[in-house]
Order: sequence, then structure tokens, then C-alpha cells
Amino acid sequence: MTNLSLIQRQVIESPLDIRLFVSGSAGTGKTTTGIERLRYLLDQGIPADSILMLTPQRTMQEPYLDLLFSPERRAGGEVTSATIGGLARRMCDLFWPMAAEAAGFKNPDQPPVFLTLETAQYYMAYLVRPLLEQGYFQSLTIDRNRLYSQILDNLNKAAVVGFPYTEIGSRMDAAWFGDPGQRRIYQDAQECATQFREFCLEHNLLDFSLQLEIFANILWPHEQVQSYLKQTYHHLIYDNVEEDAPRAHDIIGEWLADFDSALLIYDNEAGYRYFLGGDAVTGHALSEGCDERIEFVESFVASEDMIQLSNTLVSAITHQETENGNPNNTLEFILAHYYPEMLDDIVARIKILIEQDGIPPAEIVVLAPYLSDALRFSITHRLDQAGIPSRTHRPSRSLRDEAGSQTLLTLSALAHPHWKVHPTKFDVTHALMFALNTDLIRAQLLTEIVYRQKDLRLSTFDEIKPEMQERITYLLGEKYTNLHNWLNDYREQAPLPLDFFLRKLFGEVLSQPDYGFHRNEDAIRVAASLIESIKKFRNALDPTGFENLSGLDLGREYLAMLADGVIAAQYLESWRSENKDSILVAPAHTFLLMNHPVTVQFWLDPGSSGWVQRLSQPLTHPYVLSRHWESGRLWMDADEVNAETEALARLAGGLLSRCREKLFLALADLSETGFEQRGTLLKAFQKVIQQENQ
Repeated sequence: MTNLSLIQRQVIESPLDIRLFVSGSAGTGKTTTGIERLRYLLDQGIPADSILMLTPQRTMQEPYLDLLFSPERRAGGEVTSATIGGLARRMCDLFWPMAAEAAGFKNPDQPPVFLTLETAQYYMAYLVRPLLEQGYFQSLTIDRNRLYSQILDNLNKAAVVGFPYTEIGSRMDAAWFGDPGQRRIYQDAQECATQFREFCLEHNLLDFSLQLEIFANILWPHEQVQSYLKQTYHHLIYDNVEEDAPRAHDIIGEWLADFDSALLIYDNEAGYRYFLGGDAVTGHALSEGCDERIEFVESFVASEDMIQLSNTLVSAITHQETENGNPNNTLEFILAHYYPEMLDDIVARIKILIEQDGIPPAEIVVLAPYLSDALRFSITHRLDQAGIPSRTHRPSRSLRDEAGSQTLLTLSALAHPHWKVHPTKFDVTHALMFALNTDLIRAQLLTEIVYRQKDLRLSTFDEIKPEMQERITYLLGEKYTNLHNWLNDYREQAPLPLDFFLRKLFGEVLSQPDYGFHRNEDAIRVAASLIESIKKFRNALDPTGFENLSGLDLGREYLAMLADGVIAAQYLESWRSENKDSILVAPAHTFLLMNHPVTVQFWLDPGSSGWVQRLSQPLTHPYVLSRHWESGRLWMDADEVNAETEALARLAGGLLSRCREKLFLALADLSETGFEQRGTLLKAFQKVIQQENQ
């Protein structure tokens, strides 16, 4: 604790019977203080299993888990690290007999089935597809996976904000000002949400919204449940309070007085999860239940010049007057006419930063408003060619888009001909290229010769003409023969559950030396996430015996679900397993939620409207479905502009508060899509430069 400030030490070593509310900007050492407070509690002999460590989402617990999983920890109980949703699930599981009947489940004597995001979307798709054929959402053009996820998002909003799910449609309808046809869409969305909830109650299915509603409305008010929780947990550390939802704040607010000690940590300028129901206002209200309120003001990350740039930029975005700053020391432009030239210049500058300035790759991030597949490939390919290690993270990226999972799923279809799923030659080519660790030309040549799409037949390497065998090479032929024989042997056995099959295929073939998954950490991470996803899918569907889904082959159903575009749930493995000593390429919001300061940031496309515009969500609305929206008030264009301005200021300030030394703005005359860029963020930077030149 040698590098800690006096105020940090005071918080860390505060008495074991005090409740503290610590606030401050990003980079002022709040989370570090939380980690050291946790260490201090354990060192003082506080039983680990009496400590509850809460964050709004599991990925925010990583710094704490590094301490809890470290070798220096002595043996004993375990600290409970949870989200309010995770706590709700545990309580629903533990007190199911108490909750089931009160919640209205049709079979309260049967165990509950907890749904992941994926399985919830699967059941939603099962219910909504027939309605689409009847004319629901007829005036709406939207991908089906986005339609399913937005209906679920509405249910989640109702649960985390704390209003009845039956009011979703009427709340959005009352705020709508525009095409009357949109009102019909809100009615359809409400009908789908209602049918889904009734379906869950009939079959003992619990999605996130139902788990939280049962916990908040039925279990938490119950004396026996409160007694259990209060006797179990005596100390609370609650980080990123501002990102959590109102219902979580309600529960903690009622519980706070019963903790022996509590440390609540609040970021003053954050609130990035508002689109998921996060509420900074109700989070700050928790300070009223604390014994002391302490504010951290000294930044351990951003330099004075960077703080000045942040203040000037935020003022320019919000149209407020501020003192002129000097961004020359912290701000630099990378200008190019064409987009590929700009990416080349970025990589060249990164190479200089690493080789000449001695900045570690982990201290550099490349951020964009959105990370398209094309941009993701373009930037990482250039970095690879330059010998610079890189990693990307895009939580919304589906498992089906990953080369590793596409390979595994294609081979799964080939191993199960009774599914009657016929991969295209294109898919088989890429699967063989990845699995056999070869080039595209040989993989395509091999596929053209051995694969028959109509009957899913794979011929042997020995059947190939000798001159073609030489072109393909005998080394590749040996690897193909091994894979071919393994698949043929499997076809003759009773089929395994898909996750069991993939474990077997991965362990016996694909992970072996010279194959594509051997020592490919990214592919191994993808395989682990895919297998976990399939396992949860199987567990959620196996026990449900209702008629229309009985007899389904769950492996084939899983492939169909991914083909329908269902987004894979977020797996912590994708956050933990990555090579940390590498350049991070990510969407700006994703980087913010990682809460990880760096030395240098590159912002791509500051003129893009993606920095400021909300994603189009015709079936839901994060502001209207919030606790602070006045019932019956119309959502007007002025509200949209104000919301966008506030969100952009919060985003820009949050990014710069996590930047130590330098910001590079990368700008091409023509954007990735070939258009000129004149977005709000770029105009704000122009205003900053003009002020500096006055």
C-alpha cells in the first residue's frame, strides 16, 4: 500500500462498523481503494464468506477477482462476488418452494429452469415466429434476432426499473409522437412480451426479468429471506454503483443499515449502462444511507493537460464556455484522404510508439464507435503484418461469426447426417482450412474433390488421383485422413449431445499438434465459449417436456438458433483469456466498461455519427422506460438531441479520464463507407482547436 494517498488509506483502514460512500471521477483510485479495503477486511480476520462484493455486471469484478484468486490468499471461505441478477437467481433457486406458488407458476412442485440470453431468445423465437406469419410487426423492417432481443429487453427494463411488464406498450405509446403505425408496433411488442411471460410461468422457465421480479417483489420482502441474507453477509463492497439499476439500488438501500460495514463506490461522470437500465440518480441517492461521504479528486491516470483537454472538449460538446486549453501536448491528428491510408498511418504510428517511445502494447487502444467485421479484420491484419500483437473485443459479436466456432459447427453438421444440415462448399472449405491449419487454395481444392453436399459424403484421400494428391501435399492428406476417419467412426456410433461431441472432437483431433486449434489461444477461447453456450442451451431445454418441443434434436436446434442470428450470451472467458500484452481494438463503450486506463488512445472516425447517435431500437426506449420519465409526456426531437449531447459528453469525458498521455484522432476525408464526415464529435474538436488558436 506504499503508493496510496492519505485519503485512500483512511478509507481502506476505516473502522469495521462504518458505511462509506466514495465518489470521484474515473482514474482517482476508487476501485484500487475497494480492492485494498477487501484485502484489509480479510487481513483483519473478517470471514470471507461474510463479505458480499457487488458490481452491475460480472466483467467489472475482474480487478477484485485477481485478488481473490491470487496465491497470497489464505485458505478459508470465499467472498461472494455477484451482481444483483446473480443474487436474484441464487435466492430463486434456494427459496423456490416459497416463490413458485406466489409467482403463479403452473407446476410449483417442479424445479425451475434458468434461461440464458440465448435460450430466452430461443423460446421467444418459438413464440413470435407464428405471430409474424399472422402479420405482427408487418410495417417493421428489422432482423429477427434484434426483434427478439428488444422484446426481451423491454421485459428486463420493466424488472430493473420496477414497473409492471404489462405497462411496456402503453408507456411507449404515451410518449410517441409521429407515425401512427408505430403504435401498432408497440401493441405487438406488448402482446409478445405477455405471451412469453405466460409461457415461462406455464413451463417453470425463468429469464432474467422473471428472476429479478420474483426476488424483488416476492422473496426480498419476506422475513425469512431477509433474515438469511442479513445473517450471511455482514460486510458490503459495491463498486460502480452508478451503472446499476433502480431496483438494485432499492434493495441495497433497504439492506444498507444491516451491514456492519459498507463501501459504496460511485463514478461521478459515468452512467454508461443507461441503455441497459442503469440509473446514476438512484445510485447517488444511496449516499443518504451512509455514515460518511468522501470524494476523491486527484487523478492517478490523466495528466493535467489531458484533464484540461477533457474539460474543454466536454464544454464544446455541451455548448458551455470554458477557459482555453492547450491541446498540443495531448492531441494529435492522423489525416488521410482514403480510409485504408488512415489505417496504414495508425499502424505506423503505433509501431513508433512501441519501438521508439517504449510504450507497451497493452498501454495502447484503438477505439471506434462501432467495430464492423471489415474494420476489425483491416486493422488487426495490418497489426499482424507489422508484428504487433493485438486483441479485439466486441461483446455483441455472435459466436457464429468466429472462425473457430464456424469450423466446429460445420464439422458437427458433417458428423450428424441425420440432422439434414448440408454445409455449403464454402463453409467446408473454411472449416478444413482452419481445422487442418492450411491455406485457402489447398483447402478449396481438397473440398472440391472430397465433399458431396447433397449426401454429406466425404471421400478418402486415397481416392484422389496421385497428381492431385501431390498438389494438395501428403502432409495435409495425412491430417485430413485422420479427421475423416474420426468423423466416420463417430457416425457409426450412437450420437452424443453436441457439447460432448465437441469436447471429444477438440480433445482427440483439433487440439493436437499441427491442427488449427493447437496453441491458438483465441480459437481455444471461442471453442470454450461455444461449448459452454451449447451446454446451457441443452440444460435449459432438456428438462422441459412440453409437447411442441419434445423429440427435437437439440444439436440441430442449436445450429438453427445460431443461423437465425441469436446473439451468444456474454462469456467471461472472452474477457479473461485474452493476451493482455497486446493492442486492444474495441468499440468505445466496451473499453469504458472494462475500466482500464491506458497511456495512448486512438479514436477512429471522430466525424462519424456513430459516436453520438443511439442505435435504432423501434421496439424499446431506454429513456421512456426509465424511472425518471414523466408518464404521458411526449418524446420530442429536442429530447433526442439533449440525450445524444449528454451521452457524447459522458463518453468523451470517460475515455479521456482513462488516458494518461496522448490522444490521436484518426480522420479520413472519406469514411469507411465512402462518405464525408461531419459528426458532432468532430465539430466539438474543431471548436477546441479554434479556441486554442484565439
